[in-house]
Amino acid sequence: MCRNIRPLHNFEPEATTQEVRDAALQYVRKVSGMPKPSQANTEVFERAVAEIAHTTEHLLAELVTSAPPKDREVEREKARARNAKRFPQSAAS
Repeated sequence: MCRNIRPLHNFEPEATTQEVRDAALQYVRKVSGMPKPSQANTEVFERAVAEIAHTTEHLLAELVTSAPPKDREVEREKARARNAKRFPQSAAS
């Protein structure tokens, strides 16, 4: 239904509004059990996404850490390496 929600805190550059909204959408999909709401639930679904995104932006703005920011590209490469190890290409291809 939805992918894992990725950490957004302590990255350089900071998380974009779209990334925060995407995470909120994933959360609402997971909690509601609906990948797409019915017409009757669209308004409440979208309102929940907006409220969670808003709260998440406040959370990210106020969190503090002494750790240096992580580089998005470096973290992306680490994830690719982990995935390559977990899901090696089939030799029979």
